[in-house]
Amino acid sequence: MSLGTKIAWDDTVLPFQLDVSDMRGRVARLDGVLDGILKQHDYPEKVEALVAEMALLTSLIGQTISLRWKLSLQVQSKGAVRMIATDYYAPTEEGEPAKIRAYASFDRDRLTDAAPFDQVGEGYFAIMIDQGEGTHPYQGITPLAGGSLSACAEAYFAQSEQLPTRFSLSFGKSTEPGVGEHWRAGGVMLQHMPKASPFAASGEGTGDILTATDLVDGEEGENWDRVNILLDTVDDLELIGPSIAPTDLLVRLFHEEQPRVYDAQPVQFGCTCSEERVRQSLSIYSAQDIATMTTPEGTVTADCQFCGAHYVLDPRTVGFEAEDTGRA
Repeated sequence: MSLGTKIAWDDTVLPFQLDVSDMRGRVARLDGVLDGILKQHDYPEKVEALVAEMALLTSLIGQTISLRWKLSLQVQSKGAVRMIATDYYAPTEEGEPAKIRAYASFDRDRLTDAAPFDQVGEGYFAIMIDQGEGTHPYQGITPLAGGSLSACAEAYFAQSEQLPTRFSLSFGKSTEPGVGEHWRAGGVMLQHMPKASPFAASGEGTGDILTATDLVDGEEGENWDRVNILLDTVDDLELIGPSIAPTDLLVRLFHEEQPRVYDAQPVQFGCTCSEERVRQSLSIYSAQDIATMTTPEGTVTADCQFCGAHYVLDPRTVGFEAEDTGRA
């Protein structure tokens, strides 16, 4: 099969459950989604890899949570890559795709030949959940550590949610004669079924970062070790999946665990920016503030960092004073 051909499981997240070991998980495949995200920007290779990993994590985690609106992942660091931000918007109707967007902020002259994760320095990895109007947003953070963004996400779930969690990801550009260079990415997320853990408190208040193995022992620990050993046998081509369907991958990895699959969730690149949202963001500024933002051409401009959309506004129609006077 041509790697450039759109296949049925591209840009989907497949939920599954392993009944024998009391685990749940997701298999994600991203192709056009990553192209949609990355073609908006001229990122260096190291930055592209970090954004790809973050988008894959976002698709896996977003589909795990019963969202009414938005999940956001964010990296803030003192390194060459200062910030990576992703958003996952839950479907508004049954059968509709979820939407993902992402971008990175970086200092090009500080990038090195080291591994992608080495481009971020001291900082934190955050997960934020916004369930919409009338609810209180949630945020949890964990330090940037462990050698990958996946390790940071695993540490977050162990520390903040007391849920043993494991990610196995693969991503990169695919090329072949007659087909343009394009992205393929895939991954598996494993997670112990949610329950209160008596072991979670052992790391609280000590400054230690909990790991999945701190949260399980006895039979649960044996189940966790066994399933992770099985996941360790997966290879990159199986994760990226141009020739193996997610359902076939689950049977190959976990047939003795009795995998049970649910309906796949389609995902697509999507941005929620609009002129109305730009106006809302400018509504906190006074006329004097707006004057400092006005270009020599007499306009106020704004660019969406996620999709690159460019907005040009009349300065007399923005700012809180314009709101008060009916945008006179």
